[in-house]
Amino acid sequence: MPAFFIVTTTVKDADKYREYGERVGATLAPFGGKPVLRGKAMSALTGELNHETAGIIEFPDLAAITDWHASAEYQALLPLRAEAADMTITTYVVPA
Repeated sequence: MPAFFIVTTTVKDADKYREYGERVGATLAPFGGKPVLRGKAMSALTGELNHETAGIIEFPDLAAITDWHASAEYQALLPLRAEAADMTITTYVVPA
């Protein structure tokens, strides 16, 4: 069953965030991760907007997301991610 993660981000360092974005894509492919959406937050229609960007990545299943997140290749990017931005990564499965 397809699974997705949604990441919401507040950028701390634009150059490092750009580098992180360029490098993270290569870590997704071995686990079947495919970008679905990457966008800049413009306004909140309801509630409070507390991030600047959002992204959605599709994986074949929840195990693939877990394996990607635990992979040595992605874990090596965590220090850069911490310097680049504050992120919340949440997983979802379909159907709900």
